[in-house]
Amino acid sequence: MDSRYISVSQLTRYIKYKIDNDVNLQEVYIKGEISNFKAHTRGHFYFTLKDSEARINAVMFQSSASKVKFIPQDGMKVLLTGKISVYPANGGYQIYVSDMLEDGVGNLYIAFEQLKKKLQDEGLFNDSHKKKIPKIPSKIGVVTAPTGAAIRDITSTIKRRWPLAEVILFPALVQGENSKESVVEQIKKADTYNLDVLIVGRGGGSIEDLWCFNEEIVARAIYNAETPIISAVGHEIDFTIADFVADMRAPTPTGAAEMAVPSKSDIDNFINQLNIRLNKFMQNKIKIYKQKLMNINSRPILKTPINIYEIKEQQFSTILEKLKYNIVNLYNNKNNKYEKIKESIIFKNPSKLIDKDRNSYLMLLGKLETLNPVLTLKRGYAIARVNGKIISTIKDVKTKEKLEIEVSDGKILTEVI
Repeated sequence: MDSRYISVSQLTRYIKYKIDNDVNLQEVYIKGEISNFKAHTRGHFYFTLKDSEARINAVMFQSSASKVKFIPQDGMKVLLTGKISVYPANGGYQIYVSDMLEDGVGNLYIAFEQLKKKLQDEGLFNDSHKKKIPKIPSKIGVVTAPTGAAIRDITSTIKRRWPLAEVILFPALVQGENSKESVVEQIKKADTYNLDVLIVGRGGGSIEDLWCFNEEIVARAIYNAETPIISAVGHEIDFTIADFVADMRAPTPTGAAEMAVPSKSDIDNFINQLNIRLNKFMQNKIKIYKQKLMNINSRPILKTPINIYEIKEQQFSTILEKLKYNIVNLYNNKNNKYEKIKESIIFKNPSKLIDKDRNSYLMLLGKLETLNPVLTLKRGYAIARVNGKIISTIKDVKTKEKLEIEVSDGKILTEVI
């Protein structure tokens, strides 16, 4: 046999060895369009990645496929990370995929992280701004698409758990062009309806489908709303900016409905707990007041109430005796003063008081006579005046001034030389 010939398996193993040991093929990044997609029951993905000129088979095992946050479909453009190898059974080379992103997700993810950091730095995610969701709401608003699974799941869950609640739909576009403006408009409208709680969200989808809930204007509309808001966007693994800024995040629309209302059994348990607490409270109150009543009944004053009268009678007698003593004492003091006045010399000989006053009068009259200027003039003295002013010193007159000299029996006019 000619040794130059090798088997197909030998050739395939050689090609596989060459490819597996080529460092340039150990980690490759490829973009293209999915076709012939199949999801195996064990969780593996099998598909073809193609562009306008070529195609390559692709395999993504369950350990990596479970991390994909969307459902791959034919015609979807994706970004793949993996290694190139050969599948010996058919001798074809293929890519073993370790990571898959929708084409464009990279840019969207960067935009998501940038906005998330901006709003977080502004404090829009802080717990201090979160409003409490009421335990028993009577009016619930829902901002979502008017058709689809989300609104059906929400309304059916609320009706089953708490049929007394009123549900008001605020229909909005939740995907595509103008969706962010539509969601903002409906949030602002719902905020004027005096709702107890507002659910904002939609069912699952790709990151592009959910993107309006990653828009800044939607986040700020949620933050500025007066109504408590539950965010319910996508599936449990999906996170949007709306989830971080909302007062509460629900994993699904159904989960949001369950968070928004209590179940009838929860209310029954709550009422039972209140009843137990009320009974305990009343029993404690009765016990306390009963003890107070027993303490009052055991007081000596209630056993012999006549003691109250006797004490007051004694107090009255003491006050009366003091009053009598004070009256008698006051009378005696006034009477003694009266007797002293009666014994006074004024009452016994009132003429002496008149004589005493006459002597005082004569003494004062003598003093007045002594000071009388007329008597001074009669004794030979005179009063000189110039222009009506009495002259007391030679400095008070000038040469040629007219003088008026008053004597006891008249006035003399003269002139200063």
